[in-house]
Amino acid sequence: MSPVLAGVLQLLALIAALALAYRPLGDYMARVYSSDKHLRVEKWIYKGIGANPNTQMRWPAYLRGVLAFSAVSVLFLYLLQRMQGHLPGSLGFAAIDPDQAFNTAASFVSNTNWQSYYGEQAMGHVVQTGGLAVQNFVSASVGIAVAVALVRGFSRSRTGELGNFWSDLVRGTVRILLPISVIGAIVLVACGAIQNFSGIHSVGQFMGGSQQWNGGAVASQEAIKELGTNGGGYFNANSAHPFENPGPFSNLFEIFLILLIPFALTRTFGRMVGSLRQGYAILAAMVTIWVGFTALMMWTEFAHHGPAFQIAGGAMEGKETRFGIGGSSIFAVATTLTSTGAVDSFHSSFTGLGGGITLLSMQLGEIAPGGTGSGLYGILIMAIIAVFIAGLMVGRTPEYLGKKIGTREIKFAACYILITPALALVFTAAAMALPTPGNSMTNSGAHGFSEILYAYTSGANNNGSAFAGLNADTQWFNTTIGLAMLLGRFLPMVFVLALAGSLAEQKPIPATAGTLRTEKPLFTGLLVGAILIITGLTYFPALALGPLAEGLAS
Repeated sequence: MSPVLAGVLQLLALIAALALAYRPLGDYMARVYSSDKHLRVEKWIYKGIGANPNTQMRWPAYLRGVLAFSAVSVLFLYLLQRMQGHLPGSLGFAAIDPDQAFNTAASFVSNTNWQSYYGEQAMGHVVQTGGLAVQNFVSASVGIAVAVALVRGFSRSRTGELGNFWSDLVRGTVRILLPISVIGAIVLVACGAIQNFSGIHSVGQFMGGSQQWNGGAVASQEAIKELGTNGGGYFNANSAHPFENPGPFSNLFEIFLILLIPFALTRTFGRMVGSLRQGYAILAAMVTIWVGFTALMMWTEFAHHGPAFQIAGGAMEGKETRFGIGGSSIFAVATTLTSTGAVDSFHSSFTGLGGGITLLSMQLGEIAPGGTGSGLYGILIMAIIAVFIAGLMVGRTPEYLGKKIGTREIKFAACYILITPALALVFTAAAMALPTPGNSMTNSGAHGFSEILYAYTSGANNNGSAFAGLNADTQWFNTTIGLAMLLGRFLPMVFVLALAGSLAEQKPIPATAGTLRTEKPLFTGLLVGAILIITGLTYFPALALGPLAEGLAS
């Protein structure tokens, strides 16, 4: 079987698996967030944290819950890392330096999971399982909660109430993320991923010395890392490490976990707003971009330019022979079009245009299908922009799902789409202008610029992957990327929740003959076009200096 055919078959198998899970999971999540009943374990949690799950919150109170919980999480994770040397199960590792502890705390709480350290050489079992793995669950649940609050803004009328943050947080963790992660971890253990609490031990003799490995609860962390679109690996090699990702089947299964909830949330959206066709329209836009980018990535990496590529069957540098070009390309697009950031290959070693695709995937806003929750609310913001553009073209007040998109709503949407590009481009410009940050670049020229642009794009978009050629473990990068991750995560949430509150207060507008049919293919095409054009206008100059210049010169 040719490598190209193998890659295509993997993609088709992945699409089939996602299609089978789409309806039951989407409907289940809609029931979870629409139910008035609480499980017994959930009642215990509410009692422990002193929250009343039946209290309805307006958007400022919902936002305060998001920010307060996240602030406490950052502080807890920071202190846990700083105290590591005094904790049991630390494997002899010392406390994490202050700048790196801040960066890591900001990273995992913001669902970014950017790592400027070697996991197997820095973090003990307590920090890994009691700190990082816990944030993998709750940060993902926060994202879903914010998305559900926005959906309620569309579905409710004449009220500013968006639900209860604490109830949404607990339900997302207990009823959705935990059960699926348990099943995912069992599958990964069956595939060969490790799950233990062993210490450091030496393995064989290599060039006169021994190689040291430590074990860990890898399979369980790997499952939620992918399912929650987190991405932080137990080992520095991330999902390219055989302890995390043993073979081709586990590789495809991990991609399935990455895409599972973000795609299924469109079904949840359709259920909660009372129109499944609206969910299908959003799904179609996501799938169009995802399949298109995956096909483009596979074409760039399989293209035979030169004898070395021809012998290898494509651009195999930086890729695992276990997964090949097809599996690596599918994984790279899935992890950058979502806010996952896990890698099974080095993106820095992709072709110039292939590396540009990973960058552009993040710069789209990671909405195809995006992160757990963040992908849905991100593409709904773009849908509002799309109906606004359509309204300008026909001279009619824009409407979406029976809600009028007025000046207030479009301001919130505009602020949302401007925040992340501003963070990524301003920090990139500062790093390139100052003398010290440039010393961290492994490469010069266009590729070196791409390393820094990728780092801040990854941080601001809460992705977490890296070009792997940048030494980001410096005070400058730890601090600035940490700030980019926090601002890029929580500032957009402010405008999402404010928009949700504004929509929930409105009275529904009945559809007329002049209403734009947002469940039709025409709107899906308009939405995809708006996403690509807005992203292109925003990032094209920066892309022209980096991956485009490198790709056209090769």
